[in-house]
Amino acid sequence: MVLCALRRQLLSSGSSCGAWARLLQRQSRGCVYSSVHGFNQEEIREKLQAFPGGSIDLLKQESGVAVLTVNNPSRMNAFSGSMMVDLEERVSELESWADGKGLIVEGAAGTFCSGSDLNAVRAISNPQDGMKMCMFMQNTLTRLLRLPLISVALVEGNALGGGAELVTACDFRLMASGSVIQFVHKHMGLVPGWGGAARLVRIVGSQNALKLLGGAVKVDPKLGLQIGLADGVLDAEGDAGSLLQQAENWLSRYTKGPAPVIRAVKKVVLSGRELPLTEALRTEKDVFGTVWGGPANLQALASKSKHK
Repeated sequence: MVLCALRRQLLSSGSSCGAWARLLQRQSRGCVYSSVHGFNQEEIREKLQAFPGGSIDLLKQESGVAVLTVNNPSRMNAFSGSMMVDLEERVSELESWADGKGLIVEGAAGTFCSGSDLNAVRAISNPQDGMKMCMFMQNTLTRLLRLPLISVALVEGNALGGGAELVTACDFRLMASGSVIQFVHKHMGLVPGWGGAARLVRIVGSQNALKLLGGAVKVDPKLGLQIGLADGVLDAEGDAGSLLQQAENWLSRYTKGPAPVIRAVKKVVLSGRELPLTEALRTEKDVFGTVWGGPANLQALASKSKHK
């Protein structure tokens, strides 16, 4: 919705953000699937809404950092069907949040997320509905990763199955002491379907991804740091404040500064990751043009902050 409007605006603006516009045009709202692929979003939304329970809560703070909470404690924060729809709606809200700079994704009540609620999974276990759910969640988590916000997953307790896939849809991952990330899909006779395998390979490399998926390995904070799945470890028993406060402090080093600059940083990194080199270079030039001579740039020049 919002990205569709942005895409039209960029396409009509000529060469000002040409490569970025082409990226949005090719990805259509940042999504992977559309009606061209036989995907009807409203149809699968209606089917998923039939399996209620829990919620995905969003708190947007004046600091420009939002907190997204997976909230279904009675099911270890497993995704019900309605929660999948909730997540898509919360991502849409974040796409339209012009002042946003950062995002923390957490689970409620001391655990991250245990994947899909088996009640909903059993109800849509036929291949046709399973594929539709797969496409819906791939679209949503791809849009989450492509947000112009710097995001971090705060992993407390267990991140299992789809919960492990969710952590890969963030730019960074922080693990609390005692937490575990585990791709348990093999135990369910499955492979990841929400894009987790493709993202995992980009994060830890193909060899480590094969080990984690093929062995359903339990990744604790030590192993997470070793293979690059974790970017930091937080002490759940320490005196440094709550885990959420620790995560906000950790993220602040990357979100400090004006929103247009932070969002520009995310855009050039995104284009470098997803576009061919020539287009990524053109996008970098176009995004550079949006901040060169801008308020933050002029203020920095006046204060000579480069050398501080």
